[in-house]
Amino acid sequence: MSYSSVHIESIGFELAPVVVTTHELESRLAPLYETLRIAPGQLESLTGITERRWWEKGYPLSEGATAAARKALAKSNVEARDIQTLVYTGVCRENFEPATACAVASALGVGSDAYIYDISNACLGVLNGIIDVANRIELGQIKAGLVVSCESARDINEIAIRKMLADPTMPMFTQSLATLTGGSGAVAVLLTDKTWSAEKRRRLLSATARAAPQYHRLCRWGLSLAPEGVSQFMTTDAVAVLKHGVELGMKTWQVFLSSLGWAREQVDKVICHQVGSGHRDAVLRELGIAANKDFSTFSHLGNMGTVSLPLTAAMAEQRQFLKPGDRVGFLGIGSGLNCLMLGWEW
Repeated sequence: MSYSSVHIESIGFELAPVVVTTHELESRLAPLYETLRIAPGQLESLTGITERRWWEKGYPLSEGATAAARKALAKSNVEARDIQTLVYTGVCRENFEPATACAVASALGVGSDAYIYDISNACLGVLNGIIDVANRIELGQIKAGLVVSCESARDINEIAIRKMLADPTMPMFTQSLATLTGGSGAVAVLLTDKTWSAEKRRRLLSATARAAPQYHRLCRWGLSLAPEGVSQFMTTDAVAVLKHGVELGMKTWQVFLSSLGWAREQVDKVICHQVGSGHRDAVLRELGIAANKDFSTFSHLGNMGTVSLPLTAAMAEQRQFLKPGDRVGFLGIGSGLNCLMLGWEW
């Protein structure tokens, strides 16, 4: 899919306030480590994550998304009443219904003529939301849309630790490792058409998607029904997700470059989904991308799901890693398996 009229006007984000170090989590897992004779420091060594963040207990997801949205709007000439589409795209939601987007729209004061709804697609949610809004802009249906998300890892981190202590086995440690990389945060991406955009920067050029749904059971997060009640669960075959995810990423990357007419060497910068050091190194190596073209945040923010990639892009721009005129690739791979890559002229 090619685009000519879509720009990122601004990205706002909110960092969760509670810093949780990997050392703290490992201290709580000491009985399991002793049983399995695992040396302290393995979690950080395997993932490259030194800390992640949690929201305070009971913090509403819509508040995090709203805070990020207000920051995005404050950096633009767009007001809440100008938003014609608002999409909430997090894995975490406040309810099955109504859409969490409704709470965000109400808090912001978005007009009654706006499209307001949720989209969900594992870690690709925000990227899918960007494409959904971009399509509306490209077709001339709207001029400004907002994609928001808020993810919370506190509960699933806590549940994983309890399960690991109750079942101190190597299979439980292995399947829970990815869960402990989770972090919390919120993001908002404001998209506008070329007539609205003040800077006329960060122009969307193309989007490429590929899927391998036969691997949909490799990483799952949901609700488990048992006699003692309902609880959350998350299981991940990290080795298989990495293997097949990189394979899917390579197929998508080749089509992505072809659709843009870019050679690999012409890509100036990339922002990948933030999983951990092993995932990043494997993706960059297989796609033939030099490490100095990548900007990462996982070491101190963990894996914030849908929030990770756009928040990392915002930080990369803050630190002048992403510069005007750069050819930038957003490289998203999520459970399912799904892959979505977006090309930008920054």
